[in-house]
Amino acid sequence: MPATAIQRWRLLTQTGFFVLFIVAPPLDIFRYDLTAGHFILFGHAWTLHLDALQHGQGSALDAAVNMLVFGLIPVLLLAGAFLFVAWRWGRIYCGWFCPHFSVVQMINRLMIRSFGKPGLWEKQRLPLKQADGRVLTTSYWYWIPTLLAVVGFALVWSVSLLTYLLPPFEIYHNILHAELTRNQSLFLMVATTLFCIEFLAARHLFCRFGCAVGLFQSLAWMANRRAMVISFDTAKAQACKPCNNACDNACPMRLQPRTIKRKMFTCTECGECISACTQVQGGDAKLSLLHWVDGDQAEKLSEPPASFPDKASRARTCGH
Repeated sequence: MPATAIQRWRLLTQTGFFVLFIVAPPLDIFRYDLTAGHFILFGHAWTLHLDALQHGQGSALDAAVNMLVFGLIPVLLLAGAFLFVAWRWGRIYCGWFCPHFSVVQMINRLMIRSFGKPGLWEKQRLPLKQADGRVLTTSYWYWIPTLLAVVGFALVWSVSLLTYLLPPFEIYHNILHAELTRNQSLFLMVATTLFCIEFLAARHLFCRFGCAVGLFQSLAWMANRRAMVISFDTAKAQACKPCNNACDNACPMRLQPRTIKRKMFTCTECGECISACTQVQGGDAKLSLLHWVDGDQAEKLSEPPASFPDKASRARTCGH
């Protein structure tokens, strides 16, 4: 990972949110208890307060008001706030918080060390020379930690998801004492298998096309022509000449940052491309050819200006 201020901060947010994802159920911060039939939020039961109606003691109007106040309105407010953030700043949740995306990046790095590619379906190997000047060595021995990471994270995700549905300490006890019920065992086996397949062979495809959270963020972002976006300074394109496409190589979503917004539909705003360009330019962020912009500058990237380089011309400029 590029050792820039952006990536150090992002590592902290990703790590913190991954830990929160795991500890939220046992600490009763947030989960849905299937046995009780309601959500638990910060240690308190979150229900629609329909008990009176179910016992014939309340009116239909009271029930409707409770459903609005404790159900529909909170969901709409939460969804609206989430989509507003995406409309303004793009898929920033994916790049800076999502516990799945942090696993994607870790497996990417391990696969690069294993056989020079961040994914099984990549056509070409990435250059071994990194943006900071280091030269990586690949070894098939790295497949051992890669596969261990795939299985380990798949199991962690499966157990965590189960604790969001059933009492967490019951699940932990049953695992430690080998007393899982049939349904619990079946859930863990199926979920772990599916996560293993996804983490190993389809994690990029899932982030691009299979994740509803990411898709709705992308749609909201594309609807705002003035939203924050990665901008390439074409006036300094000659500075790319000694580079080996470090920004393209660094992108965990396998995108090409030096292009227009509509071709960056699944950009997670992780800033890896900015960090790579910064390191190529000697570590000075002011010299980087890639920056986050918004407003009028971002609006210009919604459509390709006549001077914006296409893929072929970028390759010629960069000496490839």
